[in-house]
Amino acid sequence: MPQGVLTKDTTLSYRDGGTTWKEIELLMEVPELGGDPEQIDVTTLKDGVRKYIPGVKDLGDLSFQFLYDNSGPTSNFRVLKGFQDEGTAVPFKVEYPDGTAHEFSAMVNVKMDSSAVNAALQFTASFFLQSDITVTNPT
Repeated sequence: MPQGVLTKDTTLSYRDGGTTWKEIELLMEVPELGGDPEQIDVTTLKDGVRKYIPGVKDLGDLSFQFLYDNSGPTSNFRVLKGFQDEGTAVPFKVEYPDGTAHEFSAMVNVKMDSSAVNAALQFTASFFLQSDITVTNPT
């Protein structure tokens, strides 16, 4: 009987024009993926309780946290900052150790996290979704 899946080896990758996914290194935290639909009130004057139907799903923004690396052109900070500077949507994929994948297209905004004494530098990349999230089950 399965007892859960450890988050170790969860990855975030991107595609920049080709068919190959490139992993963005030093990922520390993945946000919730998915969303709840807005509630559309369809209550009539004859109803004794409110009634709703599902509306448009709000997936919100996705904030990923990374250990900071700006050591070269393929470092995580430079890659994501480059996407921000381009201002165009990029295909991304979150993949869990069991093979489950979530694919989406998003624009990126990067900001440095706060710094403290005796702490590692980190940054947050906020993804503004430009598509639905497609889930692929493991095979």
